[in-house]
Amino acid sequence: MKVVLLAGGLGTRISEESQFKPKPMVEIGGKPILWHIMKEYSYYGFNDFIICAGYKQHVIKEWFADYFLHNSDITFDFTRGSNDMIIHNQTCEPWRVTVVDTGLNTMTGGRIKRVRSYIGNETFMMTYGDGVCDVNITELVKFHRAHGKIATLTSVLLEQQKGVLDIGGDNAVKCFREKSACDGAPINAGYMVLGPEIFDYIEGDKTVFEREPLERLAREGQLMSYRHKGFWQCMDNKYEMDKLNHYLETGSAPWKKWTD
Repeated sequence: MKVVLLAGGLGTRISEESQFKPKPMVEIGGKPILWHIMKEYSYYGFNDFIICAGYKQHVIKEWFADYFLHNSDITFDFTRGSNDMIIHNQTCEPWRVTVVDTGLNTMTGGRIKRVRSYIGNETFMMTYGDGVCDVNITELVKFHRAHGKIATLTSVLLEQQKGVLDIGGDNAVKCFREKSACDGAPINAGYMVLGPEIFDYIEGDKTVFEREPLERLAREGQLMSYRHKGFWQCMDNKYEMDKLNHYLETGSAPWKKWTD
């Protein structure tokens, strides 16, 4: 099953990094967050990726073009007047990576539709290139196959941003406590499984996937939620980037199930 990764946005809310590279290529723990997401899927045996690129798409292509070189022990032998390269050891993943330029200003739905020819008439997975999660992808796929609907998204509880108040009828604060994940509302965390029928729900480049396509699927009873109670974190700003880096520096990153 192929994995589609949305990696074409401008990333304006983390402009201190994204002015030089696409947001999915911003590094945490010395590797792009896109690499971390791919490692998540690879851990569960999914190694065929289609990257929907756009803004500074050449950065993504060049990074993967050099990936094998940077992860190998190589002898460069110039003694015979030529540039002979001898590969001794390499630590690359068994990935097949297709990077597609889906346009600079294309919306999320349009980006998905533009890679239709690379997917074919089969079910595929899709997620955003700026968030990591410890969802069990094997169980997610099993859930999707069991219900038989067109689409499944992973939902997580969005933690409240402020302290929680219990206010009585006389306006007196009866109780105060800090925010908790259980106070939040479920949100779309990505990590979707989509049937090939999804392309019929996307009109073109200007289609925002999270609006008309998902709203229509919900109205028709074709959208299911896989409830994830574990870790999920997007990277919209420097604070969140630093937070993810801290997880990795302290060896406590929940999404990092693989061994180095």
